[in-house]
Amino acid sequence: MSLSDDLAEQLLTAIIDGQYPPDSALPPEGELSEQGGVSRLTVREAVKQLRAQNVVRVVRGRGTYVNPPDRWTALEPVVRAASRTSTGALSERLIEARRLIENGACELAASRRTEEDLEALRQHLAVMREAADAGDTEQFVQADIDFHDTVMRATGNLFVPLLFEPFGPLLVEGRRETSAVPEIRTNAIAHHERVLAALESGSPEAARAAMDGHMNQTADDLRTHVIKRDLD
Repeated sequence: MSLSDDLAEQLLTAIIDGQYPPDSALPPEGELSEQGGVSRLTVREAVKQLRAQNVVRVVRGRGTYVNPPDRWTALEPVVRAASRTSTGALSERLIEARRLIENGACELAASRRTEEDLEALRQHLAVMREAADAGDTEQFVQADIDFHDTVMRATGNLFVPLLFEPFGPLLVEGRRETSAVPEIRTNAIAHHERVLAALESGSPEAARAAMDGHMNQTADDLRTHVIKRDLD
């Protein structure tokens, strides 16, 4: 990592941590240079990186200002900033994103899945059942993630599995939160069974409907068993 990369990372971390809130100004170039023990050229390169991601904007004659996260254009910083929001709100946003992508992926997978894909899904589902019976949340979460990853890969489209790659840690944490609840594990298994059956049938319409039903149940379970609990 170059000095400018390192400084850009430090500034981004400070912004995400709230040291420089939205619409506040970053310290002047000379001050950043002195603080970081780097040249002014390094500071300019670091700020240029943040500008390219629309994390900051330069106002001529006034300085460099922080943009709100909803204006940032790079996914990784946005995910990092989102992880600082309330867990329930973040999980709801993730479910919305999952619905947009996974419903379509499941529809596509129905016409392209192989017998190997179906067998892998059956195995992941079996592990989910075993983990639920044993009360093993970590194993349940991993099998759940593996099931959905297999659906994404069954699309035969190499771009689809990469769509959620930046969300990895957030997806794991969100599932860990919900899967700790026995009722949610029971609901999840039932809906995964329906998704598998739809994929086995080869019907794109049935597969999309099954995944959408799963997303609906996931959202309902989150609101009923997690968010409501946190508010009580």
